[in-house]
Amino acid sequence: MNHLENVLCSVSEVRELEAAQIANGVPGEVLMESAGSSAFRLLRQCWPHAEQIAVYCGGGNNGGDGYIVAGLAAGAGLHVNLVALAPPATAEAQGAKEKAQAAGVQPTGHSSQVLSEADVVVDALLGIGVTGALREPYVSVIREINQSPGVRLAIDVPSGLNADSGAALPCAVSADATITFIRNKRGMFTGSGPDYSGTIVLEHLGVAVGVSRERQEPGRWGLRLSEEWVRQVLPPRHATFHKGNAGHLLVIGGGPGMPGAAVLAGRAALRSGAGRVTIACHPDNRLAVPSHTPELMVAAPQEPRDLAALLDQSDAAVIGPGLGQSDWAKSLYAACRDRPLPKVLDADALNLLSCEPVPLPGSVVTPHPGEAARLSQLSVVEVQSDRPAVADTLASKFDSVCVLKGAGTLVAETGKRVLVCDRGHPGMATAGMGDVLSGVIGALLSQGVSPYEAAGAGVWMHAAAGDLVGAHAGGIGLMATDLEPYLGQWRAVPPSGVVTDGR
Repeated sequence: MNHLENVLCSVSEVRELEAAQIANGVPGEVLMESAGSSAFRLLRQCWPHAEQIAVYCGGGNNGGDGYIVAGLAAGAGLHVNLVALAPPATAEAQGAKEKAQAAGVQPTGHSSQVLSEADVVVDALLGIGVTGALREPYVSVIREINQSPGVRLAIDVPSGLNADSGAALPCAVSADATITFIRNKRGMFTGSGPDYSGTIVLEHLGVAVGVSRERQEPGRWGLRLSEEWVRQVLPPRHATFHKGNAGHLLVIGGGPGMPGAAVLAGRAALRSGAGRVTIACHPDNRLAVPSHTPELMVAAPQEPRDLAALLDQSDAAVIGPGLGQSDWAKSLYAACRDRPLPKVLDADALNLLSCEPVPLPGSVVTPHPGEAARLSQLSVVEVQSDRPAVADTLASKFDSVCVLKGAGTLVAETGKRVLVCDRGHPGMATAGMGDVLSGVIGALLSQGVSPYEAAGAGVWMHAAAGDLVGAHAGGIGLMATDLEPYLGQWRAVPPSGVVTDGR
């Protein structure tokens, strides 16, 4: 895999890279010709039997890419309907339109018949240019494109998808495949991006050539997690390694009637390499925990002072799974929260944190969108409309690493690149998955991995295990416990989705 495929950029960073390439002597029309040729090549590779092509062009350079596709398709003997919703607004787009016309393609008006006859619909309407609400005729046309029987290929970014935030406007193009240029855009990998982008193919257009190393990986956004990255951050184990070297993790949770969440976190921690795991649960659950897993040690603190010795003996802690919000829960939470110990805050610990926000240096907070909304005093819709910004805000607010869960889970720490996970699948949307994740991250913390790296590696290992079990058992009906045998086998996971170099 080309290393550039793991680099995720903002729109402004991509434009800076493109401008630098042009400044280095590569004309804009050459980049456009290369982009359009790559898109047509992908179209032929993916759908070799397609005969009828509908290309929808906007007025910007994204539309210019579409004109190149239309001209090449006509030259290859395909029947092409070219629909231009706006006249070319740049010299490069105008030149591309003239090339299409020279190939015998004349723009026609939009009609339902054009879409009904198309084997492939090429979206070259807006690309990365979406900054606000769409206007007509784009709204109506995009809705009809999504209802058309043909497959859909988006050029650069599906029109209507915000390439920075991953938020989709109500009428974004739902693509079967997207060919994106120069660098992968962060919005395609989080929020609604995965739903609308389909299979993502990167064509860097040679922009790495003649650009400094700093500009090859511009800015602090972002990095797509990979097996290679995870392998580099995991601690090695020598021949004389013993359980004391693997750390002691304390899981604080399991309030009255809720032992299961803490057990899930503890079992996942053991499967992820923790040497020892102690569950600090409510006295009511003292017998329930070992009956599930004899390898888990159990403590039953009545009050905070009972927790002090356990915290002193532990290398890291996970607080929150099944904790509840009783007086007992609040007292244990407060005792752990204020300890300078690497820790993961999840579930009820996040609810308690939202009631009394305080900085938590050295910690990892793992909110899902609902918990993130409470922590940031936003609505869930607002959180999902700009997940990268919310992850950054929460990391700064709590001086900690923020794992914003959901499609395209984000790992953010102030001053560091945001990590994005493109593994996992919808079958993992089930009770207990978050408890398993907190246990995996906690296990890595107990082994001495930094909070940022433990969060990134834990997120990837958790999602990769989900992909493995999903491949064996299918997505629907998956239980959190199904992941456990696969947490140590993540290196064998096949890719979920295809992201390849388009050359």
